[in-house]
Amino acid sequence: MGYLDNSSVTIDAVLTKLGRERLANGNLNITKFALGDDEINYGLYDTSHNLGSAYYGEAIERMPVLEAFTNDPQTLKYKLVTLEKNQQILPVVSITNTAVTLTAPGEFAPIAPQTLNITGANSQNGYAFTLANSDIAQLKVDTAAPNNPAGGESAAPTGQQLSATVNGLSVTVTAYQLTQTTTTTLTITGNDTGGTISIPITVNRDPALD
Repeated sequence: MGYLDNSSVTIDAVLTKLGRERLANGNLNITKFALGDDEINYGLYDTSHNLGSAYYGEAIERMPVLEAFTNDPQTLKYKLVTLEKNQQILPVVSITNTAVTLTAPGEFAPIAPQTLNITGANSQNGYAFTLANSDIAQLKVDTAAPNNPAGGESAAPTGQQLSATVNGLSVTVTAYQLTQTTTTTLTITGNDTGGTISIPITVNRDPALD
């Protein structure tokens, strides 16, 4: 989703194939959405503007904004979040694996994030795990979140290097067979707090192909 311009409240939405089917059947029901400010440069906020405080943000308001496109990890790298009233610290997401390298098809690595500085953070709705290129590895939920108990796993490779997202408290990343070593990014975002962390995921070329 994206605003078409900064002079109106028009919203441009790109629907998935499933979304178009539901719209055609009259049962499209949007229950959640995310906001981001990736294209905003707050360094342009000018408190020394000679026309006064009403013009401090003029340069920001005149900036072009993104139109809708379908690669959500690129559209919303920096999501806006809502925290508890009087919250004075930002959530810090941490994982043991600062990088993952898988050397053969079927090799796997568990990923179990924690939010360090907010007690009980993300314990109800878990984390969104987004693999930028789902053609190199599978994501599978190990521990589902209480408010999202279904778990799940990413779809089979399509050859189109699409991103994939699953939600839970922890996941396993399992390598596919590759003809060349490939690296992508796994981004983990707290569904309750918005805290995020990204790590590289590398899957080596299958040695059996040597």
